[in-house]
Amino acid sequence: MKRVVITGLGALTPIGNTVTEFWNNSIKGISGASKITRFDASKFKSQIACEVKNFTPSNYLTHNEIKRSDLFTQYALYSAAEAMEDSGLDLTTIDPFDIGVIWGVGQGGMETFENEVRDYTLGDGTPRFSPFFVPKLIINMASGMISMKYGLRGINYTTVSACATSNTAIMDAYNYIKLGKAKVFVTGGSEAPITPASMGGFSALKAMSTRNDDPAAASRPFDVNRDGFVMGEGAGALILEDYDHAVKRGAKMYAEIVGAAMTADAYHMTSPHPEGIGAAKAMELALEEAQLTPNQVDYLNMHATSTPVGDVSELTAVKKVFANSPNLSVSATKSMTGHLLGAAGAIEAILSIKAINHGIIPPTINLDDVDPNIPEGINIVANQALEKKVDVAMSNAFGFGGHNGIVIFKKI
Repeated sequence: MKRVVITGLGALTPIGNTVTEFWNNSIKGISGASKITRFDASKFKSQIACEVKNFTPSNYLTHNEIKRSDLFTQYALYSAAEAMEDSGLDLTTIDPFDIGVIWGVGQGGMETFENEVRDYTLGDGTPRFSPFFVPKLIINMASGMISMKYGLRGINYTTVSACATSNTAIMDAYNYIKLGKAKVFVTGGSEAPITPASMGGFSALKAMSTRNDDPAAASRPFDVNRDGFVMGEGAGALILEDYDHAVKRGAKMYAEIVGAAMTADAYHMTSPHPEGIGAAKAMELALEEAQLTPNQVDYLNMHATSTPVGDVSELTAVKKVFANSPNLSVSATKSMTGHLLGAAGAIEAILSIKAINHGIIPPTINLDDVDPNIPEGINIVANQALEKKVDVAMSNAFGFGGHNGIVIFKKI
């Protein structure tokens, strides 16, 4: 089996429009939440979100790229561009069939869908849909447009596993390289869900925070007063590469992927298993593939969205797997970024990798009073970043439908 390393990173997030800005703000404990500006949310139960700031597509994308793409694809192109540049890949020296794109998207072109259907409904019944309606809507278009932009002719598709989506994409890219099916992948995920229908739908599920008077404090994983997640948007991109290929071209290597696993809860459409059975098994399988013991994991970036049920379920699973691992530190960076749905795993993978590189663990902000239902003996990094040597980091992602995805990164 081939070894797989990360040689490029790109990020567009509510707390930073580059990897450097994203990382610096995460270790400062900056919140990306505020009142929604994308549309009038004054009649919505949840009126807050973690929006991307100062993103002007025309500064980064061509006229045709903007015209033909929904915001989630624009975010994907933006983050992929930073990752490609960061990797230093010379595409003229690589067979284009050896480079693929596996990109994760949970919802796809929600804004495009809403706008087109609204305009049709308000019209006289004549179907005046844009010729770009379907291409902008379908979720595979992000991976398709990344491949077109760079002429990448290898394996190309999109994964969907709700909020585990990006971890699924990273895992698939990792496995294909391990098997020798490709030398390089652009992978990660993007999401643009701050739209009326998306916000309204999640609000109807009673999954979102309604702390509208204090947005910055609304996302508060593990806190006894948490009342739901805060919607986020953006993208994260990683360049995965065959280790021998990276060595041959003299590439810098951020970290190595050493293990990954997926399981299903087979329990409920939207709620995790209360005992964390599926999540615990996925973590165990990832550790087994990585040939690591729980004691060797230094940092766990948790899925923890700030929902009353989800946080306790995940920490219950963590307690099962890491019961005798006093070295483990955990944090929930969604407290700063909000929940990026299909893109969450990608940006959290980036933070996990940067924690390895810098020996700093980003904090869980807004943690004032730990929920007494949370198992004791777990070292939660609360409110301030922690300086700590990190050789191994695990990143968790769980999605509606019971999807559990785990990826483990290790220092080179």
